[in-house]
Amino acid sequence: MKPSRRITITAAVLLIVCLTGSVLLLRRIDRERAGATLEEVLYISSPTLLKRMSLGYDGLLADIYWTRAVQYFGERMTLGSEHFDLLAPLLEITTTLDPHLLVAYEYGANFLAPKIPGGAGQPERAIKLAEFGIRNNPNEWHLYYNLGFIYYLELGDYANAEKAFADGAKVPHAHQIMPIMAAKMAEHAGNIQTARLMWVTTYQITLDPNVKANAVAHLKALQADEDVTTLEKLVVHYREETGHLPQKFSDLEAANLLRGVPVDPVGHTYKLMPDGRVEVRVPDDLPFIEKGTPIGYVAPARPKLPPVN
Repeated sequence: MKPSRRITITAAVLLIVCLTGSVLLLRRIDRERAGATLEEVLYISSPTLLKRMSLGYDGLLADIYWTRAVQYFGERMTLGSEHFDLLAPLLEITTTLDPHLLVAYEYGANFLAPKIPGGAGQPERAIKLAEFGIRNNPNEWHLYYNLGFIYYLELGDYANAEKAFADGAKVPHAHQIMPIMAAKMAEHAGNIQTARLMWVTTYQITLDPNVKANAVAHLKALQADEDVTTLEKLVVHYREETGHLPQKFSDLEAANLLRGVPVDPVGHTYKLMPDGRVEVRVPDDLPFIEKGTPIGYVAPARPKLPPVN
């Protein structure tokens, strides 16, 4: 057989194999888009291997896996589950297939990092995801902001939070808040005013209505926490002055310690308990509060899903 003939046959065989592989992959994609089970989607669990087998359809597969990650998180949140074992693998596959899919980093980290029931309670996996995003998108200052946010709010790691904000401040066209946040981490990390600044900033720099609503909910919770702390200090002061606890807020008014009945950020009056504690009247209306909840109160699950385009 002539060499040219052998080359032609070999090329034809390879072409047929590639076309067959493409057809099979497209059929697999169609099945997944039509509602395949999560086990089928994760049949190939290695991001690197899946990328090699994608035959150029990386972006399409990334969109599929991202959609499945959102659906999985939403389903687990709705069920009130405490187990999100497949969430991080889904996000890792998504971002390996498309390292520039920014929404997967921003929302994915927000799914992973918060404590249950607000999220998956996996801040370390969220950090890993955010750092992978930064390596592949080094000029996206939002990713540094998200990383600093996780270190600060979820882990209380102010040194790494400061570094994340400082690194992000060096990125071209970074928001002016980045060096300010770096300085806050160094000087006043951990206080309520710094937390309030972070959520106000988040509200201001995002265009997504879901993120804005989440920021507002956190700001209201911070205000309620601050109110409860202040009111309980007044109760202690009243007891020190009179030798007994106040029975109602009007007792504090009569002692010139308070003006009017205090109201929480959603308009409900606070409750003064017989033991001197102050409680919010409807804690479900103030998700994310850390103070003022009734004894034994369990917060409901709080889905935080972005719209899927």
